[in-house]
Amino acid sequence: KQAVGADAFTEFRVLGKGGFGEVCACQRRATGKMYANKRLNKKRLKKRQGYEAALVEKRILARVHSRFIVSLACAFQTKTDLCLVMTIMNGGDLRYHIYNVDEDNPGFPEPRAVFYTAQILLGLEHLHQHRIIYR
Repeated sequence: KQAVGADAFTEFRVLGKGGFGEVCACQRRATGKMYANKRLNKKRLKKRQGYEAALVEKRILARVHSRFIVSLACAFQTKTDLCLVMTIMNGGDLRYHIYNVDEDNPGFPEPRAVFYTAQILLGLEHLHQHRIIYR
């Protein structure tokens, strides 16, 4: 549990973008382990009053440990960003699989939809067991 900063990681490609920043794949220099770094721009957080939500997200991610929810590995800040370094989930997000895997036939066969739905419900159940309500 020693202090970690941006220099502890090598950043790779952008995995996704949101209203407050972006998520990049990154690698811990000391171990070679891959993570997802959610960089939240401080100016955007301040302008849109998002600081409290960012801190709540950090506290929740640090508290929950489930196979169905990403975990917080560490958090740090730079001059411009708040950074949440989380476990990386390979395979892309659900929206990608619904719309882009087979553009001519979007969606899933029912057994696959049931499988993903069960995983989402298990993640929500874990949050509820810790008295956390998602949105």
